[in-house]
Amino acid sequence: MDVKRDILWRVYLSFLGVVLLSFIVLGRAVYIQRFQGNYWRSMSDSMHQKFVELDAERGTIYSEDGEMLSTSVPYFDIYIDFGADGLREKNGKRFKENIDSFSIALAKFFTDKSSSEYKKQLKKAYADKERYYLLHKGLTFEEYKEFRAFPLVRLGRNKSGVIAEVQSKRLNPFGLLAKRTIGLARNNAQNVGLERTYDSLLKGTTGKRLVRFLSGGAAVPVNGYEIEPENGKDIITTIDIQMQDIVESALAKMMVQSESQYGTCILMETKTGKIKAIANLGRGKDGNYNEALNYALQATEPGSTIKLATLLAVLEHGSSSINDYISVGTTGNSYVGVRNVNDAERAPKPVLTLRECFAHSSNVGMSIVAYKAFANEPDLYKNYLQKFHLDKKTGIDLLGEGNPRLPKLKRNKEGLHAMITASFGYAIQVSPLQTLMLYNAIANDGKMMKPYLVSSIKSNGLTVREFSPVVLDEQICKSKVIRDAKACMEAVATEGTAKDVFEDFPFAVAGKTGTAHVADGNYGYHDGVYQASFVGYFPADQPEYSCIVVIKTKPHAALHYGGQLSAPVFKEIATKLYAQYVEGKRTVPLNLVPDSSFFQYAGYAADVKNVFTILHVTHTDSASKSNWSSVYNNNYKPVVKAGAVSKNTMPDVKNMTLKDALYLLENMNMKVVIKGRGKVVAQDILPGANISKNKAVTLLLD
Repeated sequence: MDVKRDILWRVYLSFLGVVLLSFIVLGRAVYIQRFQGNYWRSMSDSMHQKFVELDAERGTIYSEDGEMLSTSVPYFDIYIDFGADGLREKNGKRFKENIDSFSIALAKFFTDKSSSEYKKQLKKAYADKERYYLLHKGLTFEEYKEFRAFPLVRLGRNKSGVIAEVQSKRLNPFGLLAKRTIGLARNNAQNVGLERTYDSLLKGTTGKRLVRFLSGGAAVPVNGYEIEPENGKDIITTIDIQMQDIVESALAKMMVQSESQYGTCILMETKTGKIKAIANLGRGKDGNYNEALNYALQATEPGSTIKLATLLAVLEHGSSSINDYISVGTTGNSYVGVRNVNDAERAPKPVLTLRECFAHSSNVGMSIVAYKAFANEPDLYKNYLQKFHLDKKTGIDLLGEGNPRLPKLKRNKEGLHAMITASFGYAIQVSPLQTLMLYNAIANDGKMMKPYLVSSIKSNGLTVREFSPVVLDEQICKSKVIRDAKACMEAVATEGTAKDVFEDFPFAVAGKTGTAHVADGNYGYHDGVYQASFVGYFPADQPEYSCIVVIKTKPHAALHYGGQLSAPVFKEIATKLYAQYVEGKRTVPLNLVPDSSFFQYAGYAADVKNVFTILHVTHTDSASKSNWSSVYNNNYKPVVKAGAVSKNTMPDVKNMTLKDALYLLENMNMKVVIKGRGKVVAQDILPGANISKNKAVTLLLD
């Protein structure tokens, strides 16, 4: 019994010990969680490190004339690490000496709090040893430059604890101009336009940075552990910003005047296929117009502008000539083959030539010649449409182009009906860009060019890829057919449906009006919605530009014909472009002999003056005490003029030697790319432009 009692006593004692130890462990756990939780969590966070991605600086989209169409603007979020050694050394002496002046500067600059409020909040954050205290978000670059001169901040990051995180925001400096085509890079939605098409080139390559996470999840960079991102490439477009403004303004004026639903206008360089301007305006619920959708790429029933394809087909087929007579009647309607065909307006006389049928946009006349040519083989008409590239996308370097739709043209009654209907612009869907491409081919003597929007891609100022004009078809029709088609298109402006618009016009134009009655699911024919078009080229004798204007009207609009809505827009664009871009090119230049005594140099002022002194050259010194100067001749006498050089502003280094240009620019922390030999004749960053650290500039020497 004594042995048993002894064993039980030991068991009970061990059990009580285990229970007591459990209570101690549990109590300690509760104490740590309740009273020391924040401390240990912050310790855990401070030991948590990982690599995070660094976004590269997105490339800029430029117009062909060098204007920025879409660019990234830096914004700065300002934080303070109150645990920084520089702030806490010597019992916080540096912080205490600067807190008053720093608070006053913040209050004056941001004007959102008083200096006493700033001081109180900063002192509290310092006492709490906050490692990632948010001071202010969203400073612009100009604001950040001022902020860096504040007391405490100007001592540098290690001594002040100030951390500036750079964010970027994508902007279109020209606002509405070509906004849908250029697009926007967006974080919360899919990119559109060129921003989407060339996203992989624009966004660059992300870098990596090692960060240490502090209490509350804030992340602080760890110095020395960073892989720099590779900035995105720049896109140089074919768009001319002045032409774009002319096109957009002319279209917008008509849209507002007519209260139309949407409109699009495309301007193409005839010989190359370059898109020089593209406007897309849609009416919002508030009645204002904005670039919401790229209507230029959407396939719709074109109406009478497709009659050019019909004209080319019957002329190429050889079944008709432009001087053949066609009886269109006096009632404005006629039964052709298997269906009744109506003209929007009665023909001026009962019998018209094919040229006059085209000029007056007679549905009856065009369907008669189509029936004559293809009554027994309507599918042959489709072959011609395919020959004119109307069965496929244009291939423009812009995502979102709609697919064209051709009718099913079988050798039966349904196929014949569809062929006749398509001959004057229904039962077929093509985009405005496709229509323009066909008309541009006629302007270009039968050579069809692929439309394109990007001319080159640059990286750090150097061209890494160039895009040249692409010929889709060297000759879409016989030369005589092209000449006859041109004559018919010129007749539209001189005696046909656009006669009133171009009467007494100072130069010849060629084109075609189009009016399509819209029934697209949203609207029926009873709603009275029309698509009004005009497409053509100018000057007619030596075409420089082709242009299409397409406007979708409001229901039951009083003005709904292509000659009433779209032709006036074309006229305004042609008038301004002819005066600014065409007429000057035709002026015979004077054969001037250059002045052999003219010279111009630039460089370090002391060196320039020293050369003149050694060579005993008399000169006028206007440089004063400036370090940099330019030299030019005035009445055969050299003049040394002061050169303007200021911090964070691009200097003019043209006419400098490479030695001087490198010395100046590299001391401004710029990266210099050199092309050629000799002195500097050009620079790709304009003088006076704002520059940042490590900004790349390309110098052309000759």
